[in-house]
Amino acid sequence: MFMKDKQLTEQEQDATDIGSQYIFVVMDKDSKLIPCFKVGKRTQENTLALMSDLKARANGRLHLTTDSYTSYPGVIFDTFGLDVDYAQLIKVYTGNARPKVDGYSPVDFVLTRKRAMIGEPDMKQVSTSHVERQNLTLRMCLRRLTRLTNGFSKKLDNLIAALYLHVAYYNFVRIHQSLRVTPAMEAGITDRVWDLRDILACEVERQCA
Repeated sequence: MFMKDKQLTEQEQDATDIGSQYIFVVMDKDSKLIPCFKVGKRTQENTLALMSDLKARANGRLHLTTDSYTSYPGVIFDTFGLDVDYAQLIKVYTGNARPKVDGYSPVDFVLTRKRAMIGEPDMKQVSTSHVERQNLTLRMCLRRLTRLTNGFSKKLDNLIAALYLHVAYYNFVRIHQSLRVTPAMEAGITDRVWDLRDILACEVERQCA
């Protein structure tokens, strides 16, 4: 955000609104709904904010899968205690032994490991494939996330605003190709396809509340 990490001065290293920003996304694999997300540095504080938001929106016991980011286990335990079935999916990569070239150098995928962390997660259901596909959807729909272009956000607030609009559109307006309904309809939140006027009306009502 604003500049690359390698250009940050020592005084700017701890700034929250410049440099690399991460998008934490929670997704329900059945309805494809995105109940919450968080934008910011990859820190324990932001991980806690995400999980606290998820807990406030959740109904009943959750079955969670995350990647191997080290902050997740402690934060999830602090947020949900033992009232969750949680597992990590760890992907192992290796260097491809080819000479490094300019730009993005791919690495070879080796294997995945599944690790039960809390409760009794169904290991057959442990997967990050759906949220990884959502990452592609984000990048295809938001020009601000396209690498090596001038479409990226210069200000963090602009990126967050664009993401809120995208997630609202994705959840309530866009027909999911596999489900043939919107994620919000599949989740039972609404019984119809919304349009942008509905989203804007909700935002006006929220600001006036």
